[in-house]
Amino acid sequence: MKIFPAIDLRFGNVVRLCEGDYNRMNTYSENPCDMVNFFKEKGAQNLHIVDLDGAKDGKPTNFDAIQSIVAQGGLFTEVGGGIRDEERISDYLSMGVSRVILGTVAIRDFDFTCRMVKKYGEKIAVGVDARDGKVAVGGWLETSSENSVDFCKRLRDAGVKTVIYTDISKDGMLSGTNLEIYSTLSEIAGLDIVASGGISFESEIIALKEMGIYGAIVGKAIYENKLNLEKVIQLAK
Repeated sequence: MKIFPAIDLRFGNVVRLCEGDYNRMNTYSENPCDMVNFFKEKGAQNLHIVDLDGAKDGKPTNFDAIQSIVAQGGLFTEVGGGIRDEERISDYLSMGVSRVILGTVAIRDFDFTCRMVKKYGEKIAVGVDARDGKVAVGGWLETSSENSVDFCKRLRDAGVKTVIYTDISKDGMLSGTNLEIYSTLSEIAGLDIVASGGISFESEIIALKEMGIYGAIVGKAIYENKLNLEKVIQLAK
């Protein structure tokens, strides 16, 4: 199983939200590149970046910060947050981003998502952020009527290879992740699931690996020293 340390960017700083609430935010670093170097030192080979301003406002507010991170090289890097047109996809891929994550647009313009998947293949992933089993959009500020598991199946049928699934209620709370939903998602044949949101215990890494989950994102638990990144990476192998 692949481990993706997370960098969430707000105004160029490394931050974490609690339950997706922009008013409940902790800042951990003013220099994202320093954080990336720390991840590398601990053995990370992958990186998950979210432009929180982009997710909220639909604008590439942290584009320069992301460019600086990607320019360091050495990591498989996926980026999400406010990517809602092909120009932004092209800009990130040209920059050297390994995989672009579509979120809000995947719900609001499913046909566009299908076209992008057909054109760019596995370089397109979709982030499915769920609140009470429904897909949330617009930087988690709105909740759609779409069932999150059914939506994952629709994405698989449309050719999407990778889904990053987040249970918003667990995100940033350090109280554990939703293992039950990942057990359900692991049964969707042909879809790589990346677990995100609240992973706080070594036992969860082991459980997700045993389910056959493709990847896991670890964020606040690392920043708060609740999980040791080096140990987590070893457990996932």
